[in-house]
Amino acid sequence: MGVSFEAQPSSSVGRTDNNPGPRSLRPNYNKIHAQPLPIKTFPLPPLIPHNPLSLIQIAVTYLSQLLAPPSSHPQPLFRGYFSAETRSIHVTDEATARALWEQGFFGKGSLSRSEPAWLEREKIRQGIVVGDTSEEVTRRRREQRKQFKNERAKKEREAIEEKLAEESQGDSFNAMNEDALQGLEVQTGPSDALLDTLAPESAEMMAPSVDKVTPSSMPSLKDDGQDTYAALRESDSSPKNIINKEHLQLTFEEAFFLVYGLGILEVQAAPKSEKIPTSLLFSLSCSHSHFPPQTKTHLQPDEPFILSYVVYHHFRSLGWVVRPGIKFAVDCLLYNRGPVFSHAEFAVIIVPAYSDAYWTSTSALQAHVETKRKKTWWWIHCVNRVQTQVRKTLVVAFVEVPPPESAVVSEGVEVKHMGRFLRRYRVREIVLKRWTPNRSRG
Repeated sequence: MGVSFEAQPSSSVGRTDNNPGPRSLRPNYNKIHAQPLPIKTFPLPPLIPHNPLSLIQIAVTYLSQLLAPPSSHPQPLFRGYFSAETRSIHVTDEATARALWEQGFFGKGSLSRSEPAWLEREKIRQGIVVGDTSEEVTRRRREQRKQFKNERAKKEREAIEEKLAEESQGDSFNAMNEDALQGLEVQTGPSDALLDTLAPESAEMMAPSVDKVTPSSMPSLKDDGQDTYAALRESDSSPKNIINKEHLQLTFEEAFFLVYGLGILEVQAAPKSEKIPTSLLFSLSCSHSHFPPQTKTHLQPDEPFILSYVVYHHFRSLGWVVRPGIKFAVDCLLYNRGPVFSHAEFAVIIVPAYSDAYWTSTSALQAHVETKRKKTWWWIHCVNRVQTQVRKTLVVAFVEVPPPESAVVSEGVEVKHMGRFLRRYRVREIVLKRWTPNRSRG
């Protein structure tokens, strides 16, 4: 379904009504984010029952792809660099960063809230281009929301004052208090008698004046910014080359999914160095999932990175766009199509589950299990309350932790069979909702 640009009016100077005014053109996100993942698929043509020629087209396409299979992966593969300081994978190539964001919403800009848009903001600030980035639109929307709340509070306060004034009319006690307060009133300007004897011009200059400040009379930052940008364009019309100082940051879960799950990313220890093998990247991610990083002789089945990646891979395989959820005190957020289309529908917290008999075989293992899954109902109530306020549904993802097996080698902490190692984990989902008596009463 094609969606064209929507022409929406932009705000004008000196508007006094509550209409937010025209908005700028909106990008066609359906076209920009048409691919859900950074891989190409080659489906067969559709079969049309009443058209026999469609069978010939399907046969020709099938044979051509069978004899010369097209590549679904980018050539060359994407490259990233392991950063132990930031505990993330850095992607410095602009084309790669743009492809990973537009085709699956992977990573975040190092100098941006989400989408890597520092270069566009810098061009707008220097007056090279005219437009708004997503962060500017968000900032302006928050200012409009704040202004609306202030105006609403002002109207409510005026209504309360009017109600109190009506109730106080005819009250003798209130009149006596007003007489007493008039004697204590502080004079902030010349007396009325003095103003009557002066000329109108002088009286107007000496009389105290208080300007009523309203949101519409306040200076607009956007208007001042546009004037500044226009002055910059007039003063310097020569083209400017701005060096992009922003890179894309991938979490360990996102990077390992691109390396192991899709096979389209190569992670290197440094530029122009050999790529890190998948098993070594898995071990590095496990060690750096702790703070400070821990060097272990063998991997534990309930490593934080292993649990988080199992949940990440699980929901990505179901078609969800998985993003970090630290903003809402959860492990991750689930988007239906992506952050630019709608808000996250679900907030996920990860809880390890030790159902296997191995974890209750000794007292030491039992103490370890109690330490790992020690959660109070106060904690779950607080997290659920936060998600209710932001209109998200809380999902508790229980990850069944298997017992250790010989798939993990002690020397080098290397996983021999990654597929067999990850298949032992199971994910159970439970949706939690607040029980409100007024809404849930039968």
